[in-house]
Amino acid sequence: MDHEKVKGLVSELLIEIGEDPAREGLIDTPDRFAKSIAFLTSGYRANVERLINGAIFTQETNNMIIARDIELYSLCEHHLLPFYGRCHIGYVSKSRVFGLSKLARLVDMYARRLQIQERLTQQVARAVEGAIDAEGVGVIIEARHLCMMMRGVAKQNSMMTTSSVLGTFRSSVATREEFLNLIGRPRPT
Repeated sequence: MDHEKVKGLVSELLIEIGEDPAREGLIDTPDRFAKSIAFLTSGYRANVERLINGAIFTQETNNMIIARDIELYSLCEHHLLPFYGRCHIGYVSKSRVFGLSKLARLVDMYARRLQIQERLTQQVARAVEGAIDAEGVGVIIEARHLCMMMRGVAKQNSMMTTSSVLGTFRSSVATREEFLNLIGRPRPT
C-alpha cells in the first residue's frame, strides 16, 4: 500500500465532506488513517502457509477439537464499516492438529480484508480443512454489523450468524450436534 497516496486521498476526502484537513484536530488524521487501514487490511498481505509456519503436529486422535469465542473485527466490503463478533471453530482431525493460536490467526488473516460474513466463515472453514486434511470442520460466526446499526435500518440489537460445515460436520448429524452443544448453542429445529 502506498502510504503517501492514501494520506493524500484522505485529505481530499476530508475536503469533499466540508472539512479542513489543516485544522488542529485533523492535521494528523490522514497519516493515522493510512496506518489504520494498512493494519485493518493486512490480511491481503498474508497467506495460510506463512501464518501457520509449521505449527501443525502429528497426533493420533480422532476427537473433536474446538476453539470458541475467538474475537474478530472486519470491514464490510459494501460500506467499509466495521463488523465485529466471535468465531467458533471445531474440527475432527485425521492425524494432525493445529497449534492453538493458529486458529485465531487464521480468523484474523481473513477478517483483515474487506469482507462479507458469509465468505469469511467459508474461508476459515476451508483453510482449516485444507491445512490439516481434517475429517470435518465446523465454523460459526456471530457478528454485529455497524452498517445495520449506524445507518440504513438502524437496528441496534441485530446479530448475524453464519455457519460453514464441511466433511463429517455436514454428513453426520451427531457430529454437528456435538459441535453445537460444545460451543453452547442449541441445535437448529
